Amino acid sequence: MEKDIISRNYINRLGNGNEPMMFSHGYGCDQNMWRFITPAFEKDYDIILFDHVGSGNSDEQAYNVEKYNDLNGYADDIIEICEVLKLEKVTYVGHSVSSIIGILAAAKRPELFKKLILIGPSPCYINNDEYYGGFSKMDIDELIETLESNYLGWSSSITPVIAGTPGKPEFSEELHNSFCRMNPKIAKHFARVTFLGDNREDLSKVTVPALIIQSHPDIIAPVEVGKFVYKEMPKSSYTQLESPGHCPHLTEPEQTIRAMKSYLKKLKI
Repeated sequence: MEKDIISRNYINRLGNGNEPMMFSHGYGCDQNMWRFITPAFEKDYDIILFDHVGSGNSDEQAYNVEKYNDLNGYADDIIEICEVLKLEKVTYVGHSVSSIIGILAAAKRPELFKKLILIGPSPCYINNDEYYGGFSKMDIDELIETLESNYLGWSSSITPVIAGTPGKPEFSEELHNSFCRMNPKIAKHFARVTFLGDNREDLSKVTVPALIIQSHPDIIAPVEVGKFVYKEMPKSSYTQLESPGHCPHLTEPEQTIRAMKSYLKKLKI
C-alpha cells in the first residue's frame, strides 16, 4: 500500500527537520515548481513533495475520471499520503487549485494539519451575483472551448498570462513546457474541474489556521478573490505581495519565502 501511494504520487522527501511541510503544486505543474522555495525550509522541516495524479511523474494509469470529477478526489489523495507516511500536524503549502484541495482535506481531517499556506487561492473563478471571481461565465466557457479544441495552442496563450512576467519569458516558457507534458485528455478534464468548480461554501468549514498569499496584479486569482477567501476562513491571515502573476513561488521566491517565514514565526510566538 505504501509503495503504491509513493509511486502513484511520485513522493519525495527532503530536509532535516521533524515537523512535516507538504508542498502541493497547481494545475499543469509538478513538484519541481517548488525548487526555489524548499531550500529555505530544509533545515527545520521534513519536506514532502509529490505530483497530483495525472501530473508530473505520477502514475498516469491511476487517473480515474469518476474519482477526479471534483477536487475531493485530490483531497482524498492528500489524506492518504498523510496516513501512509504517518504524518500529523502538517504545514500544508498549496498553490492555486491545490489551495482549495488543501482546504477540502483540512475540512475533512483537521487533525492532520497544523496550518495551511495558500498561494493564489480561488474557490470560484466565475462572477456570481455580488461575488467577483475574475471571469464571466462566457469567459470560462470560451476558455474551456478553446482548451478542448486546441490544448497546445491554449497552453501557449495562457501560460504568459499565468506567469505575468513579460520581461522574464523564461517563466512562461517553463510553464508552457510543463503544461505540454501533461496528457491532453487528463489536462482538459482537470481544467474543467478547476475552472467550473465552486467551493466557496467549503471555506468556512476549515478550523485550521491559514495564510493567504496574494499576488498583485493576478489575472487568474485577483485581489478581490484573495480577500474573499480571507473573509470567509475563520482563522486566516492575509498578505499581499508586490509581485505580478499567479506563480510568485516561481517568479518571486524571496518575497514568498519572507511571507511564509513571517507567518510561521508569528504562530510560534
